[in-house]
Amino acid sequence: MIELQEITKVYENGTIGLRNVNLYIEKSEFVFIVGSSGSGKSTLLKLLLKEIEPTEGKLTIKGNDITCLKRKQIPYLRRQVGVVFQDFRLLPNRTVYENVAFAMEVVEATPREIRRNVPMVLSMVGLAKKAKAYPHQLSGGEQQRTALARAIANNPAILLADEPTGNLDPHTAWEIMKLLNDINHRGTTIVMATHGKEIVDVMKKRVITLENGQVLRDIKKGGYEDES
Repeated sequence: MIELQEITKVYENGTIGLRNVNLYIEKSEFVFIVGSSGSGKSTLLKLLLKEIEPTEGKLTIKGNDITCLKRKQIPYLRRQVGVVFQDFRLLPNRTVYENVAFAMEVVEATPREIRRNVPMVLSMVGLAKKAKAYPHQLSGGEQQRTALARAIANNPAILLADEPTGNLDPHTAWEIMKLLNDINHRGTTIVMATHGKEIVDVMKKRVITLENGQVLRDIKKGGYEDES
């Protein structure tokens, strides 16, 4: 599903984001990416989303080498990759329904597809009754549920989650993790960067630990600080 071969990313200021990273993530896996700030977690997610380019190496998603994608091909990649951020990034002047619908409009879904899919994903994340509400009328957990609905509206093969529970209280964080787990069980591959030690330790998924841009540990059914 996702393969990194000798991936290195060096930024213009000389900072090394990743160094000679080799990884393979299978279809329908749930993978936690952990490590201290500056370890390379955000660099990895940005590479997968094609926000930045690798300096060296080959990056393949669903059998396609995305290191050579032309700019006009990037939107087609992003139809297959949903993303959830720590700070939600909702459009403040649009309702919950409109925020989710916008994600489908961007990839040129038909009005009929939008009318069918948006209510379905809002129901899936428990927001059917909040469709007409605006972001400022929602709790933090509801805003993150909206962001999650937006990320899965186009039924992506891969969901990237960048600290999705970072701004949430523990109870709400676990609600979001249950949703992510449910989405994973439906077949979506999930790659989640997190500092949430308790979440990682309890869920016992695959844990990839980065340090100074390199893979320090890669543990199946691991914890936050498990040794190889």
